[in-house]
Amino acid sequence: MKKSQKITKKMITGSALAIGILLSSCNSNSIIEPDNNGENNANDVTVLQGNISTRTLTATNKYLVKGQVFVREGQTLTIEPGTVILGEKASKGTLVIDRGAKIMAQGTRERPIIMTSNQAPGDRDKGDWGGLVILGYARVNLVEPAIEGITPAVIYCGEDDTDNSGVMKYLRVEFAGIELTANNETNGITLGGVGNGTKFENIQVSYGGDDGIEWFGGSVNGKNMVVFATWDDCFDIDNGFSGKLQFGLAIRYPSHADQSESNGLEWDTDGQNDLTRFKTRAVATNFTVIGPAIDGNSYSGNFKQSIDLRRNISGSIFNSVFVGYPTAFRFNHQSAANNYLGSTPTGVIENNIFYARTTAVAIGSNVSTTTVSDITTYLTDNGNTLRL
Repeated sequence: MKKSQKITKKMITGSALAIGILLSSCNSNSIIEPDNNGENNANDVTVLQGNISTRTLTATNKYLVKGQVFVREGQTLTIEPGTVILGEKASKGTLVIDRGAKIMAQGTRERPIIMTSNQAPGDRDKGDWGGLVILGYARVNLVEPAIEGITPAVIYCGEDDTDNSGVMKYLRVEFAGIELTANNETNGITLGGVGNGTKFENIQVSYGGDDGIEWFGGSVNGKNMVVFATWDDCFDIDNGFSGKLQFGLAIRYPSHADQSESNGLEWDTDGQNDLTRFKTRAVATNFTVIGPAIDGNSYSGNFKQSIDLRRNISGSIFNSVFVGYPTAFRFNHQSAANNYLGSTPTGVIENNIFYARTTAVAIGSNVSTTTVSDITTYLTDNGNTLRL
């Protein structure tokens, strides 16, 4: 793998500028209440329910996602800039774009598309609704997997890494991600087997009830992504994902954390450590992950690592900054450590800055032959900075 250049002040400034542009486009004071800015004046809400055919959602109307709403294969859902879509809390509203369907959600900086809770302002909370689920025909390292959180089961995967599920630009998803069945959750945005023909840029997920954004396999690239005050992990990756992700920002609330461990980046190849499956090879560059403890404050004990690399993971992380978590970096499994410290490494962690609250480097209980000293040496030799 080609080496990345060292992180510079110019790179950090550029990352901050790009994220600042995205955040300025999603100022909650100007768009969280669309009726107040003249964009949405309709008295009625159009209900979206069951399977919906090709249609366009307009900024002059409001829409309510009631229960699990599906856009099925061959259908296209187009959403105009400035459109507001409400997820119904009572029915755990969830919008699912199935394999072979498309979502054309092209907001603009001035008029982003908003998907939020149908509860009144001030009463909205994490997990009010199920969020946005996108499924595609790109490769996944499991056989006919069903996406989490949706019943009856909906399959995602295929053989086409160039598969196109549409466009998502200048899109904000709020108060979404919920346990729909036991140990089976959706996220703010869930991407299952989504191909790199899909555009996924200028995205913000806020106040999520589970992970901010989770990729289950696939190859879709992402750029300018913000995860704010989510409950579980910020950027979660599983099942052989191979996309390239650039300019990510995550910011945590000190009290918002899940009992399953809340991490910044939590990456896995699969849940069984089956070494015959192809590896997750995601590449992340220019990320800034700000944890719950940056000024000596108290925080939930469920917060754990800035980066947690799990079974057989082989992703790469360059030119990024991770601060404010109890532990900066952990290899959770020996198979992951082998992909970086072995004689033929397939992943690279290079030119990043880590500031941790209590521990710079840790190992999981499934790491048997690699030591904290081995990992520390690897990181420092590859231009990473470790500080407490």
